[in-house]
Amino acid sequence: MVPRYSRPDMVAIWTPEARFKIWFEIEAHATDALAELGVVPKEAAAAIWEKGAFEVDRIDEIERETKHDVIAFLTNVAEHVGPEARFMHQGMTSSDVLDTCLAVQLAKASDILIADLDALLVVLERRAREHKMTPTIGRSHGIHAEPVTFGLKMAQAHAEFARNRARLVAARADVATCAISGAVGTFANIDPFVEDYVAGKLGLSVEPVSTQVIPRDRHAMFFATLGVIASSIERLATEIRHLQRTEVLEAEEYFSPGQKGSSAMPHKRNPVLTENLTGLARMVRGYVTPALENVALWHERDISHSSVERYIGPDATITLDFALARLTGVMDKLVVYPARMEKNLNKMGGLVHSQRVLLALTQAGVSREDAYRLVQRNAMKVWDSDGALSLLDLLKADPEVTLSDAELEDKFDLGYHLKHVDTIFARVFGAA
Repeated sequence: MVPRYSRPDMVAIWTPEARFKIWFEIEAHATDALAELGVVPKEAAAAIWEKGAFEVDRIDEIERETKHDVIAFLTNVAEHVGPEARFMHQGMTSSDVLDTCLAVQLAKASDILIADLDALLVVLERRAREHKMTPTIGRSHGIHAEPVTFGLKMAQAHAEFARNRARLVAARADVATCAISGAVGTFANIDPFVEDYVAGKLGLSVEPVSTQVIPRDRHAMFFATLGVIASSIERLATEIRHLQRTEVLEAEEYFSPGQKGSSAMPHKRNPVLTENLTGLARMVRGYVTPALENVALWHERDISHSSVERYIGPDATITLDFALARLTGVMDKLVVYPARMEKNLNKMGGLVHSQRVLLALTQAGVSREDAYRLVQRNAMKVWDSDGALSLLDLLKADPEVTLSDAELEDKFDLGYHLKHVDTIFARVFGAA
């Protein structure tokens, strides 16, 4: 976890204090359930809630001797509770505490990330509607293709992040499972009622078959989902970086008063935030492979996954939380230049309308091969002139082009390309 790329609410989930608090709640709720079953005295369960406490420094001190974190925790709590503490952890194993705690933490982290996505979706919809009919050039392979609108670019991003939200909701449900099933998961020394009870108290579902650990395919899917979200962040960040290039300059990150772009060149306004987002996305995706490799544990349990999750749980969620918030800020303040979009759209002498002429010629009886040859022959002259020549003028002067001047002019209408924007918006945002 790097403080520079961290936000306090997400960081708070992963502090030692927060972790041990969840551990305590798991143990106390489990003892309550055991008391209901008559396995332990109700007075003992009440005493745990009333007297239970812990100190992180003391747990660390005990662990240095025991080399076991859960035992160190239980020992420290017992120092506060007294004799009734012997009824804690009855029939449980360490993974019951550790895995259930991780499920709680990942569920809480998911809730923050879902809220982040909701905030981003609001901004993307606003920018999409703002520029719904702002024409700009669409590019394939980085080369001018046909006209689109900047609003459609934003609508596409909105649709993608809406899918990501749905994926994260599903991943949250998948990973938010509770296991209180004892050694090797057979419930030999603890009744399944305890697991049901604790799960209900913590807002988790019950793990159907936990062995001694919750199966890590759940966690693999969760972190894979975070990786997909990170890739979507990078996709949008890369789009902004390209649009901010000097020779394009159709949009750029907000440049605040007093901001400096370069230590050497005072004129620079660099896309530093979206470049930063590209790097953060790489980090989040970097945590996916270890999560996938955690799935293959030995038999009913080993701890090869444990050290991995101590890294990737906090780091992936903290980094993604920061990145989503940063992207929301970038898109909220993004400076858009419609005039530059229009200038770029018209830069290449009407080449963006070549397909319409091609289709019109085929409709007029020209073979597709001949129609393509005629349009391309004139288009390449415009290309070689860097847009100084006009495709429309060249086509009008070409004796092999059988369309009338009026028919050709009709094929150079920008509005034709935008006639279904409303339909696409309705698909993304619903009917107006």
